Amino acid sequence: MAPSPETIIAAFEQSGIIPVFYHDDSDVCCHVLQACYDGGLRIFEFTSRGENARKNFAIMRDKKIATMPDLYLGIGTIKNAADAAVYTGMGADFIVSPVTDPETGAYCKSENILWIPGCMTPTEIFVAEKSGAKLVKLFPGNVLGPSFVRAIKPLFPQMKFMPTGGVEPTQISMDSWFDEGVICVGMGSNLLSKSLIESNDWLSLKQKIMQTFAILKAMH
Repeated sequence: MAPSPETIIAAFEQSGIIPVFYHDDSDVCCHVLQACYDGGLRIFEFTSRGENARKNFAIMRDKKIATMPDLYLGIGTIKNAADAAVYTGMGADFIVSPVTDPETGAYCKSENILWIPGCMTPTEIFVAEKSGAKLVKLFPGNVLGPSFVRAIKPLFPQMKFMPTGGVEPTQISMDSWFDEGVICVGMGSNLLSKSLIESNDWLSLKQKIMQTFAILKAMH
């Protein structure tokens, strides 16, 4: 049974940063998960993007249950209700989609699991809201920009927003988004440095996450 959507949204607001990651090697996945946890993050989005996605998610879920009970582990890149059902059954805490698919939204609503659809237009946000979404992913964030949030927020006063893609782990970049009222930012390779991962430098990765987290906390 997944935690309630309200619980997860509160965790997103508390964290402010969600790492977004996929790798074919389950050991690498677990090291990155651990570095994020040790760096202070309590939310993690693993993306269903490769052939080992389900196997690796299961390994990460077991690691989370055993050693990180206060971490919320969700699954991303979910484009249909069938895949959402598979990962819900595997213990995902939340479902993130790159698109706004009402069937996926209806499934998540029936299971009371948080669904975060990806939106790029007012129409998509409207469809997401009608489908029960309380939080949407603005994607790709680098194309939309913070001014998009400023323009859109008055139209959807109840909706919460999270940009993903193009957000950098700097005060200027994060400030520009949070000043417009987003509750969280999703970061992939800008936070989870490819070079550090390839060199297995988990300590430096943890330190980078801690520094980014500290910048964010100093802003609020």
